Amino acid sequence: MISLDNLTISYGGWTLFDSISFMINPKDRIGLVGKNGAGKTTLLRVITGEQQPTEGAVSINGECSIGYLPQQMRVADTTSLVAETAKAFDEVLRIEADIERLTSEIASRTDYETEAYAELIHRLNEANDRYHILGGDTREADIERTLLGLGFKRSDFERPTREFSGGWRMRIELAKLLLRRPSIFLLDEPTNHLDIESIQWLEEYLKNYNGAVLLISHDRAFLDNVTTRTIELSLGKVYDYKVPYSKFVELRAERRQQQMAAYENQQRMIEKTEEFIEKFRYKPTKSNQVQSRIKQLEKIDRIEVDEEDLSRLNIKFPPAPRSGQIVAEVKGIGKAFGSKRIFSDAEFTIERGQKIALVGRNGEGKTTFARLLNGELEPTEGTIKLGANVNIGYYAQNQDDLMDGEFTVFDTLDRVAVGDIRTRLRDILGAFLFHGEDIDKKVKVLSGGERSRLAMARLMLEPYNLLILDEPTNHMDMRSKDILKNALQKYDGTVVVVSHDREFLDGLVDRIYEFRDGGVREYLGDIWYFLEKRKVESLAEIERKERPTEVKSTESSGGKLSYEQKKEQEKLLRKLRKAVESIEEELAKVEKEIADYDARFAVATEYNADDYAKYDALKQRYDHLMHEWEKASYELEISSENQ
Repeated sequence: MISLDNLTISYGGWTLFDSISFMINPKDRIGLVGKNGAGKTTLLRVITGEQQPTEGAVSINGECSIGYLPQQMRVADTTSLVAETAKAFDEVLRIEADIERLTSEIASRTDYETEAYAELIHRLNEANDRYHILGGDTREADIERTLLGLGFKRSDFERPTREFSGGWRMRIELAKLLLRRPSIFLLDEPTNHLDIESIQWLEEYLKNYNGAVLLISHDRAFLDNVTTRTIELSLGKVYDYKVPYSKFVELRAERRQQQMAAYENQQRMIEKTEEFIEKFRYKPTKSNQVQSRIKQLEKIDRIEVDEEDLSRLNIKFPPAPRSGQIVAEVKGIGKAFGSKRIFSDAEFTIERGQKIALVGRNGEGKTTFARLLNGELEPTEGTIKLGANVNIGYYAQNQDDLMDGEFTVFDTLDRVAVGDIRTRLRDILGAFLFHGEDIDKKVKVLSGGERSRLAMARLMLEPYNLLILDEPTNHMDMRSKDILKNALQKYDGTVVVVSHDREFLDGLVDRIYEFRDGGVREYLGDIWYFLEKRKVESLAEIERKERPTEVKSTESSGGKLSYEQKKEQEKLLRKLRKAVESIEEELAKVEKEIADYDARFAVATEYNADDYAKYDALKQRYDHLMHEWEKASYELEISSENQ
């Protein structure tokens, strides 16, 4: 589908890519990984044609369409959310206008037997066929499903796009991209502005998508759940692994070990050769051998090894000064901005040493609560009472804007570090990707991501006993996230973290507060416990809405089932099991038919409108059956528990 052939990109005397080649096949699920600066985003821009390589070429199949989501893009401010999203169907809208024009022209003519009339009928039929294939009939439902999946509410649909923040605007562009259904998605950090539920929805969408996916992400769980192939960019070369990210990490460690052994052997050989040259350089009897050794060194292909994985550094927060057992007591607080109420009736207690995650959709109040806890905002109602000797360290999403731009990177840390940790400032900066001359740069010339990482590094130096971290990993690569997570796990103070990164939260927090629908709910467990509970609760909520009547209790007043009641319940269970089995059989048939069409399309040389219409109908049938299967399975589960 897409072939990259001997791509080289050079800037002056520096080479970013050195004759790299690989293929992207239909239905590939590829994670593109590598250090910051390895060229991941540049490679996507080369594939889209936005940047030309110094040498080599990108070959794209003529029928291949590309959907590219960069990290930053502009969204129009002249229309509503739903109207802007509908622009994804530009071709459908053009065909719709053609159908209307052709229908009107045909209705006004009476020359039914002429070739011109027959040609109009033919063009109308072709337009109608193309309209159906592109999803014209279901576009409104597709738009609604996609926007809701990405976290928008129905009440947002008619809001002007100019009212949405940058993160939500990125979601609008992502929605348009998904609705266009290109042959391949090129996604550059698509989860940066998504909450947990939206990330899960996007995962399912991409896993089941009929085209190919090439994505850059620092979200390990997202990569593992979506990709089946990992391409690493390192030192200008590509390394292709036919495995998901976690397996790639293991294989890469083995490869690096082999590289290091080869590198060390070569270095020993070079050292001995240079010693020989120096020792016998001025001895005429050895001149031929010396020249031979010099030529040998000139011809040698020197082995390079990527820098050491810095995630092994053992960086710790300073010991937390002891606070009272109760760190914060939250009683009935709520917050509104003018007429817009964010949440209300939040009531819970944070105790010393707890590590808590605040989760929920964007806009539900997580950051607002973090600012209330930090004292930046006052609640509209209720009270927050901090415990004795609580000293708060707060990492805000705009933390990078609060540093002095005239200080250097090193000075920014050196001015707040105390004690022995000052001797390890360069290690800490290295862990957050500041190397060599980077530490002498002034803060004002750093990128937003660099400033965010520096702010987090600085926060690690001060002796706090309550850390409030609002999306601390947004601009971090995986090594830096691992370092931060490891440091927080060992930290003996209290942590409240706002994050959508499931891998980061896994093993870090043991209590979840979910902000949802204007309220706050507590879950006493880790992030996976929360996600499982939310999934079950969501199914139960759907079930309550969709079942016309609830299953009545079959218990007698004494709490035991009578013989007749048991008989009725067993009859109901048999009926429900049969319904589930029947749907599963139908699903298997539809899956086979879809697979048959996939195989046929893979070798087809001509476009057949009837086949594609049947194929789309099968996929709609499959979606409907999956929905029915979920309902039936849930009813069976509930009835089995009540027996």
